[in-house]
This record gives sequence, structure tokens and C-alpha cells, in this order.
Amino acid sequence: MDNLKQFAVQTYTSIRALLHNGLAVLGAVAVIALLLGARPVVDQSVQQGPASAVFGTIRHEGISLYGPTADAESRQNRALAVYLSRRYKVALDATEQLVGAAHEAGSRLGMDPLLILAVMAVESRFNPIAESVMGAKGLMQVIPKFHQDKLEEHGGEESVLDPMTNILVGTRILKDAMRRGGGLMPGLQLYAGAFGDDGQQYAQKVIAEKERMQQTLRRSQLQPRA
Repeated sequence: MDNLKQFAVQTYTSIRALLHNGLAVLGAVAVIALLLGARPVVDQSVQQGPASAVFGTIRHEGISLYGPTADAESRQNRALAVYLSRRYKVALDATEQLVGAAHEAGSRLGMDPLLILAVMAVESRFNPIAESVMGAKGLMQVIPKFHQDKLEEHGGEESVLDPMTNILVGTRILKDAMRRGGGLMPGLQLYAGAFGDDGQQYAQKVIAEKERMQQTLRRSQLQPRA
């Protein structure tokens, strides 16, 4: 009888473990399927490298924002992309596109592209499908319900996870926050909703990241051409 009871317990434990592991596998498959279904890929035909599973090619008004050339500015952008790729463990083809997207948004809206990239770094660590418990989404953590008017011209709330839309809308929000706050530091605090932060820790983090990018660009200027 004791042997039979022991056998029953062992059998029950094995079946329970099997079911648990099976559910875990199904759960993982579901998560992967969800991520693949939600990814903000604009052009899947040019996927290459690990980051293309999330990014594809970022486009704005039908034009690819990734077109490397041999001029000095592009060499600096490449150095910046390499820095971001290594620091945040994001594929280089993705960071190259993000650098291009930040320059496009900065040019259109009169904002410093390094500041835009620094906000992305702090907000999402360059994860285009990041989402906070407060409902902030994408690279610059835009909260759709608060900015429906800005998203409407890009196709509505669903467009918030499109990388270029998220960057453009986030940059507009940041620019407006700086105007309302009366400057860079208070504007960054407004952007983050960090109203009670007397030490301006959020703004300090963004500025520190921007300064690291500036140092990277300065070093790239000193390097001889290959």
C-alpha cells in the first residue's frame, strides 16, 4: 500500500510539472505572437540583423530615414549609432535609423536631435513597443489619451507605436513642455510629469545622456578618415 501511495504521488507530481511546463511554453508562444503582431514595422522587405524584427525600416512620408553616405555628418551619425547600440544593447541597424529619425524630427520641429535621442534613451531605452503602467507607449513614451489631437494627423491612436510617429509626436510634446516650463530643465520635468522632483533628477538624467552623446561626436571628429 505504501508503495502504491508513493507511486501515485510521484505520478501526480510528474503530471503537474508536465502541465505547468506545457502552459509555460504556450504562454511564451502567446507572448511572442503578441509581440510579432504588435510590432511597428513599416517595411519588412529590407529586414536584416536582429533589430529588423522590431523596426524594419523607419520611413517618413514614404522616404527611408536610413541612407548611409560618406560625408562627415554621416560618419558622426554612424559613431553615435555605434555608441547607442553598445550602450543600450540594440542592433546597430536600428540605432542608425533612430539617429536619422531624430534628425528628421529635430529639423521639422526646430529641436536638438541629441536631446530627442536622450529622451528616448531615458524613457524607453530605445524599445519601440515599450509600455508603462500609466499607458505611456513607444520610444518617447507618449500617452495616447492625453495627445489624441497630435496622433490624429498621423492616423489616430493606433499610430502611437509607429516609430516615426512616436518620435514626431513626442518631440512636439517636449517642445510644448519646454515652452510652458520656460526652459530646458523645467520643460523636461514637465515632459516626465515629475512635478514634485525638486532635484530635477529626470532632467539631469536626460542631460547627462545628451552630454555622453556629445562626447562621442567630439571623439569621432578627432579620428582620421579610414
